[in-house]
Amino acid sequence: MKAMILSNLCNLDQEANPLSLAELPEPEPENTEILVKISACGVCHTELDEIEGRTPPVRFPIVLGHQIVGRVEQTGQTAKKFNIGDRVGIAWIYSSCGRCGFCLGGHENLCPDFKATGRDEDGGYAEYVKASEDFAYKIPDIFSDSQAAPLLCAGAIGYRSLRLANLKDGDALGLTGFGASAHLVIKLAKHIYRNTRIYVFARSMEERQFASELGACWTGGTEDESPEKLDGVIDTTPAWQPIVKALERLKNGGRLVINAIRKESADRNRLLELDYARHLWMEKEIKSVANITRRDVIEFLDAASKIPIMPEIREYGLADVNFALMELKQRKIRGAKVIKMD
Repeated sequence: MKAMILSNLCNLDQEANPLSLAELPEPEPENTEILVKISACGVCHTELDEIEGRTPPVRFPIVLGHQIVGRVEQTGQTAKKFNIGDRVGIAWIYSSCGRCGFCLGGHENLCPDFKATGRDEDGGYAEYVKASEDFAYKIPDIFSDSQAAPLLCAGAIGYRSLRLANLKDGDALGLTGFGASAHLVIKLAKHIYRNTRIYVFARSMEERQFASELGACWTGGTEDESPEKLDGVIDTTPAWQPIVKALERLKNGGRLVINAIRKESADRNRLLELDYARHLWMEKEIKSVANITRRDVIEFLDAASKIPIMPEIREYGLADVNFALMELKQRKIRGAKVIKMD
C-alpha cells in the first residue's frame, strides 16, 4: 500500500518535506481487529508536535494521522462489531489497557498504557490501517467522509474541552486561537448555551473574520482585552502567551482549559510574567485536556449529527500531506484540513 511515512524527527522551519512516499505491506487484522480502507484523514497540529519531537513517535518509520474515516475491508477471526463495507472512524485513542483504575472509571485517556493512533501505532496517511473494533466508531450518514474526519479529533477534543470548562448558560466564554477545533467548539457552544457570549482571540484577521461569521460577539488579537471578564477560556494554541493573557481575563473562580497535547518552546519565557495576585488568586483554575475517551468521540458524533455541526474543510491529496502540514505550521488556517484519498 502507499503511505506517507515519517523516518526521523526534524525542525519544520528547516525541513519542508518531513514525510516521504513509501510502499508498505498491507496490515493484516488479527482477532478483534478490523482492516480499514481509508478514504479521508484529517490533518492535526499534533502531527507537528510528533514531527518536531514534542510528543515523539515510539518508532520509525511511522505513519502519522489520527482522524481516519474509511470502510471495513477485512475483519479478524473474532471481530463481530462491524460488517465488511461499514463506514467507520478511528480517532487519537488507539487503545488503553482496560484494567487500570482510570480505564475502569471511564478515564481511559489517563491510562498509563494509553496508545495513540499515528504515534504509537501506524495511522491514517496511508491507503489502509488496522485497529481494534472496540476503538472504531460508526460514522453518521449525514457526514461525507471528509466532513467526518475532523470530528474525530478536533471535534471530540473540543467537546471534551467544553465539558471541562464547566460553563452554564449565560456565562461568558473565551476561545483563544481559531483553528480546526475552535471553529467546531463555537458551533457546539452556541447550540448548548443559547445565551452565552463568545469572545475569540486570534492572531490573524482571517481567523477573526471567520469567528465573527460563526457567531462570536467580539473578536480581537491575542493581546487585546475583551469587553468583559470571562467565566471560562478554552485555549487551542501551541503558544504560552495566550495562557498568561487568558488568566488575566478570567473572572474570580473562572477556569482556563488548555486544549493542546504540547506547547511549543518559542515563547516559554512569557510564563515568567505570571503574577500570583493578577493571574491565579481568587480561585482561578487551570485544567489541561489529556487525550480523549471513546465516550467523547461517541457523544460528539451523535450531537454533531443531530444539531448538525458541519465543519468547514479544505481537501488535499495524499501526496500533498507535507504542503498541508506546512500551511498548518504557518497558521494558514480556516476550518480543518483533510487528506482525501484517491
